[in-house]
Amino acid sequence: MKDSISELNTQAADFLHDAYTGRGNNLAKSIQLANKSLSISKKVNNTLLIAKSLNMLSLFYMIRGEFTKCIDMANEAIEHFKQLNDERGVTDAKYNIAGVYYRTNNYHLGLVYMINCRTVYKKYNDYHNLSRVEKSLGTIYEYFGDQKNVVKSYQNAIDAAKEVNDLNLESNAYNPLSGIYIKQGELDKALAMIEKSVAIKTQTGDTRGYAFAVYGKGKVLIHTKQFKQAEADFIRAIEIHSSVGDNLGLGMAYHKLGKLYEVMGELEKAKETLQKGLKCSTEYNTVIIKFKCYYLLYRVHKQEGETEKALEYLELYLKEKEGVINTQTLKVIENYELITKLESLEKEAKLQRERAEIIEKKNRAEEAARVRQEFLSNMSHELRTPLNAVIMITNLLSVGGSEEEQKLISSLKFASNHLLRIINDILDYTKLDMSKMSLEVSPTAFRPLMESIKLTYESLAKEKNIQLLLDVKEDVAQAYELDDTKISQILGNLISNAIKFTDTGSVTVSVEKVKALKTRDILRFKVIDTGVGIAKISFDEIFESFSQPKSITTKKHGGSGLGLAIVKKLVELHDSAIHVISVVSEGSTFHFDVQFKRTRLKKAVIADIPELLIGKTVLLVEDNKVNAMVATKLLNNWGLVIELAENGLIAIEKAAIKPYDFILMDIHMPEMNGYDAAIQIRNTKNPNTLTPIFALTADTTVSTQKEHANCFTSVLQKPIEIDKLQKALVQSR
Repeated sequence: MKDSISELNTQAADFLHDAYTGRGNNLAKSIQLANKSLSISKKVNNTLLIAKSLNMLSLFYMIRGEFTKCIDMANEAIEHFKQLNDERGVTDAKYNIAGVYYRTNNYHLGLVYMINCRTVYKKYNDYHNLSRVEKSLGTIYEYFGDQKNVVKSYQNAIDAAKEVNDLNLESNAYNPLSGIYIKQGELDKALAMIEKSVAIKTQTGDTRGYAFAVYGKGKVLIHTKQFKQAEADFIRAIEIHSSVGDNLGLGMAYHKLGKLYEVMGELEKAKETLQKGLKCSTEYNTVIIKFKCYYLLYRVHKQEGETEKALEYLELYLKEKEGVINTQTLKVIENYELITKLESLEKEAKLQRERAEIIEKKNRAEEAARVRQEFLSNMSHELRTPLNAVIMITNLLSVGGSEEEQKLISSLKFASNHLLRIINDILDYTKLDMSKMSLEVSPTAFRPLMESIKLTYESLAKEKNIQLLLDVKEDVAQAYELDDTKISQILGNLISNAIKFTDTGSVTVSVEKVKALKTRDILRFKVIDTGVGIAKISFDEIFESFSQPKSITTKKHGGSGLGLAIVKKLVELHDSAIHVISVVSEGSTFHFDVQFKRTRLKKAVIADIPELLIGKTVLLVEDNKVNAMVATKLLNNWGLVIELAENGLIAIEKAAIKPYDFILMDIHMPEMNGYDAAIQIRNTKNPNTLTPIFALTADTTVSTQKEHANCFTSVLQKPIEIDKLQKALVQSR
C-alpha cells in the first residue's frame, strides 16, 4: 500500500511538471494534467500536492481569462498552503489573484498583491517567480503612466531571469520593454529587442510566448510603416492565442490589428476586427482592452462620417473609462501612494538606522578620544613632572663646581635631555595621531633659529667625529612667520637620525628658496648624510610608527622608532610631504618644501633681564615640593619674590588678599586644579583679575584645550626652558 501511495504521489507530481512546462503550447492539455494531479492528490490526501494542483489550475484559468474559476482555485489553494505554513505557496496563489485583478479593473488590488509577492520572493531569493512579478508590476505601472518604475520593473525582470538562466522569462520582459522604447521614439532599439524576444521563443518552442513576441513585433512594424508585415504578425498571434485558449492575448491582438487597419485606412476591416476584440474583452471582463476598442471604434466611425454611431461609441468609451476611474482611480492613487510611502518609509528607516550607527560610532570614537586625551594628559604630567626637577637641578648645578663635577653634571644633563626627547616623541606622536596639534606661528628670525638647531646637535656629531654643517642660501629672507618649535622638531629628528646612522663623513642641513611668491617664499629643507643608506624597499616603512629598517638596525642605533613618523605628520601639518633619496652604503637625503610668509622683526630695546625682574612678586602655585623648591631657587636667582600656594584653593585665597606681578599656575593639583583656579581669579572681584597667569605644566595637552585658552596668558611646558620663561615674564610686564 505504501509503495502504491508513493507511486501515486510521484505520478501527481509528474503531471504537474508536464502541465506547467507545456502551458505555452497546449493550455487545454495542461488543464487536464493539473486536474488529474488534483484528483490523485485528493485520493492519497496529500495536502501539499492538492495545494499545488489547485494553484496551477488557478494560473491556467487566469491565462484563459476564466477569472472567477482562477480566484476560487487560488483561495482554496491558499487555505491548504496555510495549513502547511508554506509562505511561498500562499504567495504563488496570491500572484494568480493579482494577475486577475490587474487584468480586469482592480488595478489597486493587483498592485498591492504584486508588491506583497515581490517581498516574499525576494526573501527566498526565488528569482524565477521574482521575474514574473517584476514583469507584471511593469504592466501595472504602465497603466498608471509611471515610466520610471515601468523601465525599472522590466529591467529587474530581465535581471532575475538571467539569475536562473531562464530564457523564456527573459524574453517575456523584452516584449513589453520594446513597447516602452516605441513610446520613447527609439524604434531601432525597440525592433532589436523584440526580434531578440522572437528568436528566443523560436529557440525554446514556447508557442504562447511566441504569439506575444510576434504581437510585439507587429507593434514596432506599425511605427516603421511596414504595414503588411505587421498585419501578418498580428494575424499569426491571433491564430496562436485562439489555438491555445489565451483569451487575454487574443483580445490584445484583435485591438492592435484593428488599430493597424485604421492607420492603413481600411476602416471596414478595422470595425470588423475591433468588434471581435470587443466581444472577447467583454466576455472575459478585460476592461482595459474593452474601452480601448470603444475608443478606436469611435474614431473609425467618425472618419466615415457616421456621427451618431461615433457618438455612441464615444459615450461608451467615456462611460467605461469613467466607471473605471470612479471606482478605481481613488483606490489606485490611495494604494499607490501608500505603497510609495511605505517604500519611502522603509528607505527612511534604513537611513535612520545608518544614521544611528554613524552617531554610535561617532560617540564611541569621541569617548575613545576623551579616554586617550585623559591618558595622554596624565602620562604627560606623571612623566615630565619628575623630569622637570631633574633638568632644573642640573641647570642650577651647572654653574660652578670642579671640572670632575661638571663632567658628571654634563652627562646627567645629556641623559635627562635624551629621556625628555623620547618622552616628547611619544606624547607628540599621540597628539598628532589624534589630530590635536596645530601650528602656532609667530615672527621668527630665520638664521638664528637654524644656528640654534645646529648648535643643539653639534655635540652629538662631535661624539661620533663627524661634521654637522649648515648651509642657508643668501636669498632666504631674514625673518618668517613660522612655528619655530615644530620646525625645530622636524629638523631635530632628521638631524639626530642622520647622525645616528652616519659613522664617517658629515651631516649637512641645507635651506634654499625654490620659489618666491607675492608675500611668501617656498623653502626647501634638506638633511643630507653620508651614512649607511636605506634600501628602496624600506622607503615607505621608515615613516611608520615604531619602525626601523631591519637591514640597518643594530643595538647601537637604538631609538623609539617614532622620529620619522613624527616628521611625516609634522610636515603634513604644514601641508607638505617628506621625501627621501637614498643609496645603501652611500647615504640619504631627506627633503621637504614649506611655504612661509615673509616678515620683519621689531627692534626691541630690552634692558638686562635681572634688572627688569628684580623685586617683582610671584604667586607660585605648585603641589610638588621638589618642583616648588627648584622653581623658587631659579626665580630667586633673578631677584623675584616668591610666595607659594600648594593648590588652587589656597591660590584663590591668596589672590583675594593682595596683588602679584605674576602667577605661575600648575594644572594637575589636589583640592582644585589650575584651570578652575585661574577661572576663579579671572572672573571674581580680587586684586589679580588682570595679573598675567602662566600655566606652568608638564601636561602637553593643555595648549590643545581651547576651552581654557582665555584663562592663561600663555602655557609654559615643563621641563621649564629658562630662556622662554624669562622672555614670557618680561614681555607680560
